[in-house]
Amino acid sequence: MARGRSGGKALVLGIESSCDETAAALVRGGREIVSSSIHSQAAIHAQWGGVVPEVAGRSHLTKILPVIDDALAKAQLTLDDVDAIAVTTRPGLVGSLLVGLSAAKALAWVRELPLVGVHHIEAHVYAATMEHEVAANGGVYPCLALVVSGGHTALYRAESPLEMRSLATTRDDAAGEAFDKVAHVLGLGYPGGPRVSKLAEGGNPRAFDFPRFRSKDGSPGFSFSGLKTAVLYHVRGQDARAALPPPESIRDRADVAASFEAAVVDALVDETLRVARREGLRTVLVAGGVACNQRLRREMKSRAESAGLRALFPSPAYCTDNAVMIAGLGYEALAAGRTADLALDASSR
Repeated sequence: MARGRSGGKALVLGIESSCDETAAALVRGGREIVSSSIHSQAAIHAQWGGVVPEVAGRSHLTKILPVIDDALAKAQLTLDDVDAIAVTTRPGLVGSLLVGLSAAKALAWVRELPLVGVHHIEAHVYAATMEHEVAANGGVYPCLALVVSGGHTALYRAESPLEMRSLATTRDDAAGEAFDKVAHVLGLGYPGGPRVSKLAEGGNPRAFDFPRFRSKDGSPGFSFSGLKTAVLYHVRGQDARAALPPPESIRDRADVAASFEAAVVDALVDETLRVARREGLRTVLVAGGVACNQRLRREMKSRAESAGLRALFPSPAYCTDNAVMIAGLGYEALAAGRTADLALDASSR
Protein backbone atom coordinates (compact mmCIF):
# COMPACT_ATOMS: atom_id res chain seq x y z
CA MET A 1 0.00 0.00 0.00
CA ALA A 2 1.31 3.46 -0.91
CA ARG A 3 1.18 5.77 2.12
CA GLY A 4 0.81 9.52 2.02
CA ARG A 5 2.60 12.20 3.92
CA SER A 6 0.22 11.94 6.86
CA GLY A 7 0.63 8.17 7.09
CA GLY A 8 -2.72 7.29 5.52
CA LYS A 9 -3.28 6.02 1.99
CA ALA A 10 -1.67 8.22 -0.64
CA LEU A 11 -3.68 11.03 -2.25
CA VAL A 12 -3.09 11.09 -6.02
CA LEU A 13 -3.85 13.97 -8.37
CA GLY A 14 -4.87 12.56 -11.75
CA ILE A 15 -4.70 14.52 -15.01
CA GLU A 16 -6.43 13.44 -18.25
CA SER A 17 -6.19 15.17 -21.65
CA SER A 18 -6.05 12.37 -24.21
CA CYS A 19 -8.85 13.60 -26.48
CA ASP A 20 -11.59 16.20 -25.96
CA GLU A 21 -12.05 16.28 -22.19
CA THR A 22 -9.73 18.21 -19.90
CA ALA A 23 -9.98 16.55 -16.50
CA ALA A 24 -8.40 16.48 -13.06
CA ALA A 25 -9.33 14.45 -9.98
CA LEU A 26 -8.15 13.60 -6.50
CA VAL A 27 -8.39 9.98 -5.37
CA ARG A 28 -7.16 8.52 -2.09
CA GLY A 29 -5.95 4.95 -1.87
CA GLY A 30 -7.00 4.12 -5.41
CA ARG A 31 -10.74 4.07 -4.61
CA GLU A 32 -11.87 6.97 -2.46
CA ILE A 33 -12.99 9.64 -4.94
CA VAL A 34 -12.28 12.98 -3.24
CA SER A 35 -13.10 15.31 -6.17
CA SER A 36 -13.43 15.41 -9.93
CA SER A 37 -13.47 18.23 -12.46
CA ILE A 38 -14.07 17.89 -16.22
CA HIS A 39 -14.25 20.41 -19.03
CA SER A 40 -15.91 18.90 -22.11
CA GLN A 41 -15.16 20.18 -25.60
CA ALA A 42 -18.23 18.54 -27.17
CA ALA A 43 -19.87 21.88 -28.00
CA ILE A 44 -16.66 23.15 -29.61
CA HIS A 45 -16.31 20.16 -31.95
CA ALA A 46 -20.03 19.78 -32.74
CA GLN A 47 -19.81 22.17 -35.70
CA TRP A 48 -17.34 19.79 -37.41
CA GLY A 49 -19.16 16.61 -36.45
CA GLY A 50 -16.11 15.18 -34.67
CA VAL A 51 -12.94 15.99 -32.78
CA VAL A 52 -10.46 18.32 -34.52
CA PRO A 53 -7.02 17.57 -32.99
CA GLU A 54 -5.57 21.08 -33.22
CA VAL A 55 -8.70 22.63 -31.74
CA ALA A 56 -8.65 20.05 -28.94
CA GLY A 57 -5.03 20.81 -28.08
CA ARG A 58 -5.64 24.55 -27.94
CA SER A 59 -8.63 24.08 -25.65
CA HIS A 60 -6.58 21.89 -23.29
CA LEU A 61 -3.95 24.64 -23.09
CA THR A 62 -6.48 27.17 -21.83
CA LYS A 63 -8.35 24.81 -19.49
CA ILE A 64 -5.76 22.51 -17.90
CA LEU A 65 -4.72 24.75 -14.98
CA PRO A 66 -8.26 26.02 -14.18
CA VAL A 67 -9.51 22.41 -14.14
CA ILE A 68 -6.72 21.33 -11.76
CA ASP A 69 -7.47 24.32 -9.53
CA ASP A 70 -11.17 23.41 -9.58
CA ALA A 71 -10.49 19.82 -8.50
CA LEU A 72 -8.40 21.07 -5.57
CA ALA A 73 -11.03 23.66 -4.61
CA LYS A 74 -13.83 21.07 -4.65
CA ALA A 75 -11.78 18.90 -2.30
CA GLN A 76 -10.88 21.91 -0.13
CA LEU A 77 -7.25 20.85 -0.46
CA THR A 78 -4.04 22.29 -1.88
CA LEU A 79 -1.04 20.82 -3.68
CA ASP A 80 0.60 20.53 -0.26
CA ASP A 81 -1.83 17.66 0.44
CA VAL A 82 -1.03 15.74 -2.75
CA ASP A 83 1.32 12.73 -2.56
CA ALA A 84 1.78 11.92 -6.27
CA ILE A 85 0.83 13.06 -9.78
CA ALA A 86 -0.66 10.59 -12.28
CA VAL A 87 -1.17 11.54 -15.92
CA THR A 88 -2.38 9.88 -19.12
CA THR A 89 0.53 9.24 -21.47
CA ARG A 90 -1.07 6.94 -24.09
CA PRO A 91 -2.98 6.33 -26.30
CA GLY A 92 -4.62 9.50 -27.61
CA LEU A 93 -4.06 12.67 -29.61
CA VAL A 94 -0.37 13.48 -29.11
CA GLY A 95 -0.88 17.24 -29.00
CA SER A 96 -3.58 16.87 -26.36
CA LEU A 97 -1.63 14.33 -24.33
CA LEU A 98 1.42 16.61 -24.22
CA VAL A 99 -0.60 19.40 -22.61
CA GLY A 100 -1.59 17.23 -19.65
CA LEU A 101 1.84 15.62 -19.46
CA SER A 102 3.61 18.99 -19.42
CA ALA A 103 1.38 20.21 -16.60
CA ALA A 104 1.96 17.01 -14.63
CA LYS A 105 5.73 17.20 -15.09
CA ALA A 106 5.82 20.82 -13.98
CA LEU A 107 3.82 20.10 -10.82
CA ALA A 108 5.85 17.00 -10.01
CA TRP A 109 9.14 18.87 -10.46
CA VAL A 110 8.19 21.99 -8.51
CA ARG A 111 6.59 20.02 -5.67
CA GLU A 112 9.13 17.17 -5.71
CA LEU A 113 6.33 14.62 -6.09
CA PRO A 114 6.41 11.14 -7.67
CA LEU A 115 5.24 11.14 -11.30
CA VAL A 116 3.24 8.19 -12.69
CA GLY A 117 2.39 7.60 -16.35
CA VAL A 118 -0.99 5.91 -16.94
CA HIS A 119 -2.28 3.97 -19.93
CA HIS A 120 -5.70 5.37 -20.88
CA ILE A 121 -7.29 2.01 -21.77
CA GLU A 122 -6.04 0.28 -18.63
CA ALA A 123 -7.49 3.17 -16.63
CA HIS A 124 -10.92 2.71 -18.25
CA VAL A 125 -10.86 -0.93 -17.15
CA TYR A 126 -9.83 0.05 -13.62
CA ALA A 127 -12.73 2.53 -13.48
CA ALA A 128 -15.18 -0.38 -13.69
CA THR A 129 -13.83 -1.72 -10.37
CA MET A 130 -13.58 1.43 -8.29
CA GLU A 131 -17.13 1.66 -6.97
CA HIS A 132 -17.71 -2.03 -6.23
CA GLU A 133 -17.04 -3.64 -2.86
CA VAL A 134 -16.32 -6.97 -4.50
CA ALA A 135 -13.47 -5.28 -6.36
CA ALA A 136 -12.15 -3.60 -3.21
CA ASN A 137 -11.96 -7.05 -1.60
CA GLY A 138 -9.90 -8.43 -4.48
CA GLY A 139 -12.66 -10.58 -5.96
CA VAL A 140 -12.50 -9.38 -9.58
CA TYR A 141 -9.27 -10.60 -11.16
CA PRO A 142 -8.70 -12.37 -13.45
CA CYS A 143 -11.56 -11.04 -15.56
CA LEU A 144 -12.57 -10.07 -19.08
CA ALA A 145 -12.68 -6.36 -19.90
CA LEU A 146 -14.69 -4.83 -22.74
CA VAL A 147 -13.54 -1.29 -23.55
CA VAL A 148 -16.04 0.32 -25.87
CA SER A 149 -15.92 3.97 -26.92
CA GLY A 150 -15.58 6.30 -29.90
CA GLY A 151 -12.01 5.24 -30.53
CA HIS A 152 -11.83 1.75 -29.05
CA THR A 153 -13.77 -1.50 -29.10
CA ALA A 154 -11.66 -4.31 -27.71
CA LEU A 155 -11.57 -7.22 -25.27
CA TYR A 156 -8.76 -7.73 -22.78
CA ARG A 157 -7.91 -10.42 -20.28
CA ALA A 158 -7.03 -8.55 -17.08
CA GLU A 159 -4.97 -10.47 -14.53
CA SER A 160 -4.60 -7.44 -12.24
CA PRO A 161 -5.07 -3.65 -12.46
CA LEU A 162 -1.63 -3.37 -14.08
CA GLU A 163 -1.61 -6.57 -16.15
CA MET A 164 -3.73 -6.81 -19.30
CA ARG A 165 -3.53 -8.79 -22.54
CA SER A 166 -5.45 -7.99 -25.73
CA LEU A 167 -7.76 -10.77 -26.94
CA ALA A 168 -9.84 -9.13 -29.66
CA THR A 169 -10.51 -5.79 -31.27
CA THR A 170 -12.66 -4.19 -33.96
CA ARG A 171 -11.69 -4.83 -37.56
CA ASP A 172 -12.90 -1.41 -38.70
CA ASP A 173 -15.04 1.17 -36.86
CA ALA A 174 -15.25 1.37 -33.10
CA ALA A 175 -18.79 1.09 -31.73
CA GLY A 176 -18.87 4.73 -30.62
CA GLU A 177 -17.66 5.81 -34.06
CA ALA A 178 -20.53 3.86 -35.63
CA PHE A 179 -22.99 5.65 -33.33
CA ASP A 180 -21.57 9.02 -34.46
CA LYS A 181 -21.83 8.10 -38.15
CA VAL A 182 -25.39 6.80 -37.84
CA ALA A 183 -26.32 9.94 -35.90
CA HIS A 184 -25.07 11.94 -38.89
CA VAL A 185 -27.15 9.82 -41.29
CA LEU A 186 -30.23 10.42 -39.12
CA GLY A 187 -29.54 14.15 -38.82
CA LEU A 188 -28.95 14.05 -35.07
CA GLY A 189 -25.64 15.86 -34.77
CA TYR A 190 -22.59 15.28 -32.55
CA PRO A 191 -21.90 13.58 -30.19
CA GLY A 192 -23.95 10.77 -31.68
CA GLY A 193 -24.21 8.10 -28.97
CA PRO A 194 -26.52 9.87 -26.52
CA ARG A 195 -28.65 11.32 -29.33
CA VAL A 196 -29.18 8.00 -31.09
CA SER A 197 -30.06 6.35 -27.76
CA LYS A 198 -32.53 9.11 -26.89
CA LEU A 199 -34.29 8.73 -30.25
CA ALA A 200 -34.22 4.93 -29.89
CA GLU A 201 -36.26 5.13 -26.69
CA GLY A 202 -39.34 5.78 -28.83
CA GLY A 203 -38.59 3.13 -31.44
CA ASN A 204 -39.02 -0.59 -32.01
CA PRO A 205 -35.66 -2.41 -31.76
CA ARG A 206 -37.03 -5.28 -33.87
CA ALA A 207 -38.42 -3.12 -36.67
CA PHE A 208 -35.42 -3.71 -38.96
CA ASP A 209 -33.11 -6.72 -39.04
CA PHE A 210 -29.77 -4.96 -39.36
CA PRO A 211 -26.71 -7.26 -39.57
CA ARG A 212 -24.68 -8.53 -36.61
CA PHE A 213 -21.06 -9.39 -37.39
CA ARG A 214 -19.89 -12.97 -36.90
CA SER A 215 -16.39 -14.00 -38.01
CA LYS A 216 -16.36 -16.87 -40.50
CA ASP A 217 -13.46 -18.64 -38.79
CA GLY A 218 -14.78 -18.21 -35.25
CA SER A 219 -11.95 -15.90 -34.19
CA PRO A 220 -12.99 -13.23 -31.67
CA GLY A 221 -13.49 -9.67 -32.84
CA PHE A 222 -15.95 -6.95 -33.79
CA SER A 223 -16.97 -5.15 -36.98
CA PHE A 224 -19.48 -2.33 -37.38
CA SER A 225 -18.82 -1.09 -40.94
CA GLY A 226 -21.42 -3.43 -42.45
CA LEU A 227 -24.03 -2.36 -39.91
CA LYS A 228 -23.29 1.31 -40.51
CA THR A 229 -23.57 0.80 -44.29
CA ALA A 230 -26.85 -1.09 -43.91
CA VAL A 231 -28.35 1.86 -42.02
CA LEU A 232 -27.04 4.29 -44.64
CA TYR A 233 -28.56 2.29 -47.52
CA HIS A 234 -31.85 1.96 -45.64
CA VAL A 235 -32.10 5.73 -45.18
CA ARG A 236 -30.54 7.02 -48.40
CA GLY A 237 -31.01 4.15 -50.83
CA GLN A 238 -28.36 2.32 -52.88
CA ASP A 239 -27.33 5.30 -55.05
CA ALA A 240 -23.98 6.52 -53.68
CA ARG A 241 -24.48 9.86 -55.46
CA ALA A 242 -27.77 10.58 -53.68
CA ALA A 243 -27.82 13.10 -50.86
CA LEU A 244 -29.06 12.19 -47.42
CA PRO A 245 -32.75 13.02 -47.02
CA PRO A 246 -33.81 15.74 -44.57
CA PRO A 247 -34.19 14.26 -41.07
CA GLU A 248 -37.91 15.02 -40.90
CA SER A 249 -38.52 13.00 -44.08
CA ILE A 250 -36.88 9.78 -42.80
CA ARG A 251 -39.64 7.25 -42.24
CA ASP A 252 -39.65 5.40 -38.91
CA ARG A 253 -36.53 7.28 -37.79
CA ALA A 254 -36.91 6.16 -34.16
CA ASP A 255 -37.27 2.54 -35.31
CA VAL A 256 -34.06 2.87 -37.34
CA ALA A 257 -32.23 4.23 -34.30
CA ALA A 258 -33.62 1.51 -32.02
CA SER A 259 -32.83 -1.31 -34.47
CA PHE A 260 -29.30 -0.01 -35.00
CA GLU A 261 -28.70 0.29 -31.25
CA ALA A 262 -30.03 -3.23 -30.69
CA ALA A 263 -27.65 -4.60 -33.35
CA VAL A 264 -24.63 -2.91 -31.74
CA VAL A 265 -25.58 -4.14 -28.27
CA ASP A 266 -26.22 -7.69 -29.49
CA ALA A 267 -22.80 -7.81 -31.14
CA LEU A 268 -21.03 -6.47 -28.04
CA VAL A 269 -22.83 -8.74 -25.58
CA ASP A 270 -22.67 -11.91 -27.70
CA GLU A 271 -18.94 -11.64 -28.37
CA THR A 272 -18.03 -10.58 -24.83
CA LEU A 273 -19.86 -13.47 -23.19
CA ARG A 274 -18.57 -15.94 -25.79
CA VAL A 275 -14.96 -14.93 -25.10
CA ALA A 276 -15.54 -14.92 -21.33
CA ARG A 277 -16.72 -18.55 -21.54
CA ARG A 278 -13.79 -19.48 -23.77
CA GLU A 279 -11.32 -17.95 -21.30
CA GLY A 280 -13.04 -19.49 -18.28
CA LEU A 281 -13.62 -16.10 -16.66
CA ARG A 282 -16.53 -15.37 -14.32
CA THR A 283 -16.43 -11.56 -14.26
CA VAL A 284 -16.86 -9.07 -17.09
CA LEU A 285 -15.88 -5.40 -16.74
CA VAL A 286 -17.41 -2.95 -19.22
CA ALA A 287 -15.92 0.53 -19.60
CA GLY A 288 -15.59 3.44 -22.01
CA GLY A 289 -18.08 6.02 -23.25
CA VAL A 290 -20.48 3.52 -24.84
CA ALA A 291 -20.76 1.82 -21.42
CA CYS A 292 -23.15 4.68 -20.58
CA ASN A 293 -25.66 3.15 -23.00
CA GLN A 294 -28.62 1.91 -20.95
CA ARG A 295 -29.56 -0.90 -23.32
CA LEU A 296 -26.00 -2.24 -23.18
CA ARG A 297 -25.99 -2.08 -19.38
CA ARG A 298 -29.34 -3.92 -19.13
CA GLU A 299 -28.55 -6.60 -21.70
CA MET A 300 -25.02 -7.30 -20.49
CA LYS A 301 -26.05 -7.61 -16.85
CA SER A 302 -29.13 -9.73 -17.62
CA ARG A 303 -27.47 -12.10 -20.05
CA ALA A 304 -24.32 -12.39 -17.95
CA GLU A 305 -26.40 -13.33 -14.93
CA SER A 306 -28.27 -15.94 -16.97
CA ALA A 307 -24.92 -17.43 -17.96
CA GLY A 308 -23.71 -17.49 -14.36
CA LEU A 309 -21.35 -14.56 -14.88
CA ARG A 310 -21.05 -11.14 -13.24
CA ALA A 311 -20.95 -7.85 -15.19
CA LEU A 312 -19.61 -4.67 -13.57
CA PHE A 313 -19.92 -1.13 -14.96
CA PRO A 314 -18.65 2.23 -13.69
CA SER A 315 -21.19 4.93 -12.91
CA PRO A 316 -22.00 6.83 -16.14
CA ALA A 317 -19.90 9.80 -14.95
CA TYR A 318 -16.82 7.57 -14.96
CA CYS A 319 -17.51 5.79 -18.27
CA THR A 320 -16.48 8.70 -20.47
CA ASP A 321 -12.97 10.14 -20.25
CA ASN A 322 -12.23 11.35 -16.73
CA ALA A 323 -9.31 11.81 -14.35
CA VAL A 324 -10.77 9.70 -11.52
CA MET A 325 -9.70 6.56 -13.35
CA ILE A 326 -6.24 8.06 -13.99
CA ALA A 327 -5.71 8.89 -10.32
CA GLY A 328 -7.11 5.50 -9.26
CA LEU A 329 -4.85 3.43 -11.47
CA GLY A 330 -2.02 5.86 -10.75
CA TYR A 331 -2.24 4.84 -7.10
CA GLU A 332 -1.85 1.17 -8.06
CA ALA A 333 1.21 1.99 -10.16
CA LEU A 334 2.65 4.08 -7.33
CA ALA A 335 2.14 1.22 -4.87
CA ALA A 336 3.95 -1.11 -7.30
CA GLY A 337 6.87 1.30 -7.57
CA ARG A 338 6.14 2.18 -11.20
CA THR A 339 7.11 5.84 -11.15
CA ALA A 340 8.69 7.83 -13.98
CA ASP A 341 11.24 10.61 -14.38
CA LEU A 342 10.87 13.85 -16.29
CA ALA A 343 11.85 12.11 -19.54
CA LEU A 344 8.36 10.52 -19.60
CA ASP A 345 6.84 10.97 -23.07
CA ALA A 346 3.43 10.69 -24.72
CA SER A 347 2.39 8.36 -27.54
CA SER A 348 -0.65 8.07 -29.78
CA ARG A 349 -0.42 4.25 -29.69
